[in-house]
Amino acid sequence: MGRQLVGQGRRGTNRGNDHWRGRSDTVSVGNPDYRDSGLVFPPEFIFGAATASYQIEGAWNEDGRGPSIWDTFSHTPGLVVGGDTGDIADDHYHRLDEDLDLMASLNLDAYRFSISWSRIIPAGSGAVNQAGIDFYSRLVDGLIARGIKPIATLYHWDLPQPLEEAGGWPNRETAYRFAEYAAVIGAALGDRVQTWTTLNEPWCAAYLGYGSGAHAPGRTNGEDAFKAVHHLNLAHGLAISELRKVATNDPKYSVTLNLHALRGVGDSGGEAVRRIDALANRAFTGPMLHGAYPADLLADTVEVTDWAFVGQGDAELIHQPIDVLGVNYYSTTAVRLWDGVSEKSSVDGHKPAAGTCWPAADCVEFVRQEGPYTDMGWNIAPEGLEALLLAVHLEFPDLPLMITENGAAFPDVVQDGEVHDVERIDYLRRHITAVHRSIEAGVDLRGYLVWSLLDNFEWAYGYTMRFGIVRVDYDTLLRTKKDSAHWYEELAASKRLPD
Repeated sequence: MGRQLVGQGRRGTNRGNDHWRGRSDTVSVGNPDYRDSGLVFPPEFIFGAATASYQIEGAWNEDGRGPSIWDTFSHTPGLVVGGDTGDIADDHYHRLDEDLDLMASLNLDAYRFSISWSRIIPAGSGAVNQAGIDFYSRLVDGLIARGIKPIATLYHWDLPQPLEEAGGWPNRETAYRFAEYAAVIGAALGDRVQTWTTLNEPWCAAYLGYGSGAHAPGRTNGEDAFKAVHHLNLAHGLAISELRKVATNDPKYSVTLNLHALRGVGDSGGEAVRRIDALANRAFTGPMLHGAYPADLLADTVEVTDWAFVGQGDAELIHQPIDVLGVNYYSTTAVRLWDGVSEKSSVDGHKPAAGTCWPAADCVEFVRQEGPYTDMGWNIAPEGLEALLLAVHLEFPDLPLMITENGAAFPDVVQDGEVHDVERIDYLRRHITAVHRSIEAGVDLRGYLVWSLLDNFEWAYGYTMRFGIVRVDYDTLLRTKKDSAHWYEELAASKRLPD
């Protein structure tokens, strides 16, 4: 079983929760507010940007694309703020060349995009849609022509609706359909994609989709959430195996996890951290990177599930070698055990929903942290990113890492056709400073991908949250570089943190 991704000092000694409070022996010395400038990155370090298919593409029912669970979810009244949908989104599908030129103008080294399973295999299994393959082939060719490395994510939460109707991720067969899809798109693009990422944030797909109901498909069953956890893990392993069979250009293989940077509060904080770490982090790193589920996770969840859906040999199928681990980071999470008497805080950084994204953790209370906050209500804590990277490196010292998402939503204001998003620049400066400090501390970190290239459909929040370094006017679809885009453009070109 793996160690927790919390509470480890630089030499691996147990230091309780101090690691997450920025002790001088676990984070590097520098400007205490992380507002450094002039830091120089290695020439091979990648600066890029990331997006996801449903959030930007639009063209939801064109050229043979089938429905996904997010089409169904967003078209259901009351589930998305403002009744927003991804029907048009940023219309990236029709504005591909324009967006490729935009990426080139930003000096991006790499672009992380996700592939819509419903565009490739509209029913989730069976007939392949050539128009969908052609779109992503044009995207990859366009990136390469502009000197931008293609990083392809196979799954960013948009499961084909017919597979959900057959049981969704709680159904083991979905993992095998995913492997078939990986083989199809891998054969089509496997001579050009630089890095393959199987899954983006399976925690969200499992717990928000099947536990809390805040995300598609909106189901609220704790055992189904754990079944989804396992079958997403299984899908990851099966897909890696299929991709290796068909890729011909020696790509990198990866998965992206939103590892929770946990902070314990009070005397009970250590136990609360352990429980949430098991659910949020080790439920995925255990089988994927160590080859087994943690014993304490199985024990903690016995009242919800007996894990009988884990088949003999599954651990070997899941535990496939990868070349890089993608890490998404936005904020920290503070927890303590609930005393069962006082009013329980429910702040966990996610949109309120009917169920819970923390099945078998009713005893844990999520504590609101000190600001400042982004527009999402997430605390801004660059020291948490540095500490997380150090902790992951300590547990997996031979595994290269990449920041595959980091960014912030703020209420941008257009003034004379420009967006002076000083808060976003400050956020990026502080977190990229944390990235540099982690490299200096010995972390094998290969790159940083800002979230997001474009303002887009922010899931259950619709179009109310703007994460992009490029503004999108949702009425005209006009793209406008924010000040943060110009700042990032300079960073990507020079590999030096601007003054």
